[in-house]
Amino acid sequence: MGDNQRNTILRFAAIFLLITAGFIAVLVKIFVIQTKERDQWLQVAKSQIKTNQPIPATRGNILDCEGRMLASSMPQYYITMDTRVEALHLGGDTLFYKYVDSIADGLNRIIGDRTSEEYKNIMVTAFKANKGKGKMIPKLSKRRITYTERKEVVKLPLVRRGVYKSGISFEDQHRRVKPFGSLASRTIGTIYGDGGQGNAGLEKAFEKELAGKDGVSTRQRVGGRWENVTVEDEEDGLDVVTTLNADLQDIVETALRERLNATRADWGCCILMETKTGHIKAITNLDRNADGSYSEAMNHAVTRVEPGSTFKTIALMAALDDGKVGLYDTIKVYRDGWMYLGKSKHTDSHPKDTIYTVRSALAISSNIALAKIVTKAYDGDAAKFVRKLEKMNLRDSFYSEIPGADGPRIQVPKDAVTISKMAYGYSVELSPMQILAFYNGIANNGKMIRPMLVSELQQDGMTVKEFKTETIKSSMCKKSTLNDIRLCLHDVVWDNNLGTASVRKWAGRIVAYKAQSDLVHIAGKTGTAQLLRNGRYTGKNHRMTFVGYFPEEAPQYTCICMIENPQNWPAYDAGYDCGNVVRTIAEKTIAYSDCYAIHKGELELTKR
Repeated sequence: MGDNQRNTILRFAAIFLLITAGFIAVLVKIFVIQTKERDQWLQVAKSQIKTNQPIPATRGNILDCEGRMLASSMPQYYITMDTRVEALHLGGDTLFYKYVDSIADGLNRIIGDRTSEEYKNIMVTAFKANKGKGKMIPKLSKRRITYTERKEVVKLPLVRRGVYKSGISFEDQHRRVKPFGSLASRTIGTIYGDGGQGNAGLEKAFEKELAGKDGVSTRQRVGGRWENVTVEDEEDGLDVVTTLNADLQDIVETALRERLNATRADWGCCILMETKTGHIKAITNLDRNADGSYSEAMNHAVTRVEPGSTFKTIALMAALDDGKVGLYDTIKVYRDGWMYLGKSKHTDSHPKDTIYTVRSALAISSNIALAKIVTKAYDGDAAKFVRKLEKMNLRDSFYSEIPGADGPRIQVPKDAVTISKMAYGYSVELSPMQILAFYNGIANNGKMIRPMLVSELQQDGMTVKEFKTETIKSSMCKKSTLNDIRLCLHDVVWDNNLGTASVRKWAGRIVAYKAQSDLVHIAGKTGTAQLLRNGRYTGKNHRMTFVGYFPEEAPQYTCICMIENPQNWPAYDAGYDCGNVVRTIAEKTIAYSDCYAIHKGELELTKR
């Protein structure tokens, strides 16, 4: 074998051995990575994965009709400090130690939830821990700070240079607040936590519109550190503009609360509605707490109950409109009561047998008279009576923006005698909102309109969607029937001998006025319903109501007040307690409306 051939073989052998050794080394390294170094490299791989993070959208505001905040997401911040930023460690850590005292003093002065020494200890501890392999990023304040406080903090020495010099950043949070406190709180609603979904009221009904759409960010390495970089911008929620007026809401809630405190009732609700538009200007629901105070808890305004004598107006309208009775027909009522079909006895509180006209029977709110009118008009045929109510749209569920609102319960009874009880508001159920809508129809020349709580949706002050007044029934009844009913409702308040909401007398003298007012004329109807207790009606537990409209001559507003189980028995009555509330509301509302109109007119003149 020649030298050249031998050298060639040796070269190939050396190359083969080198390749083999390299291959074995690779196998060994793979084995080590998969066993001994497995966890280490998995952690490295995990840290390199880009993860998308949501950018929370700012929840929209809920506003009153004047643009005032009823519910808003206010920005608040946690302050954090990442002492690993490179700038703090330059020149032998001189930058950090040069400014740590001034930062601590500034935080104590602006926020004040810790002493200067406590702030300094937190920052120094984190700084020392992060000099090794530590990752300590503490929250400097105990609480979230406001936007105003944040503006002051960013002016502090070193902090003003930005996050890459100071390490101080602000973790954005949003808290839902109600600037007017408890006003209309149950209607406005609540949300789960600060960033959750609406779980009651308008917060729930308009969850999709208020919530907006979250954006998307991803983690990328920027300037030697990982940062969240926006991929898709968030879309903030829309603002919900309600029909509520914060000033009128305060008037309504104050009037109701004062009466509840006086009567020590279980609960009360009150609604003020604009007659022509159906706009709810105020709505309040107050429940009695264990300590005797009152707060918003349950939305009684849209919860159906037996309406009691406020239903007499409905029953009489049906009979009048069908031509079954005339306004000046006479009815005899009996001191000892009246038995219908030998099974259902009806009683009044009147001291003697009396003959009433139909008009005066409603003014004095006679159970016997209305039971006689309805049973005679419909010949014991309850289905015919219910069909008439259906034609008046009283069996429709009045849509409300409040989630969980009850629909009416007016059913054809299975027995022959229940119709006589339906005549004065038992064995039927309506919510205060539905009762209000019916009486508002009387005030609105027979046009029944749907109550409205939201007028529009806005984005940055611009209208995105507008909600308009919706007619439920263009004509509730004949014009002559409407005129007759209005006369009856006038008498309820202004007939000092018979009207249940007119005056309170003692020894023949007027000692108190109920719904009567010299400042604004009101027409309406009282209602008192016995409450079921252990399956039986009791004469000591009542639900009282007054519903009416004002000014009577040209109605602008309709109002209902309902009070459950007042404790000032036997002195309470619906005309005095609930009528007084509506009278107070009417007087203050008209005064407010007049002042507002004058103020608005002055502004228009100024613009010109």
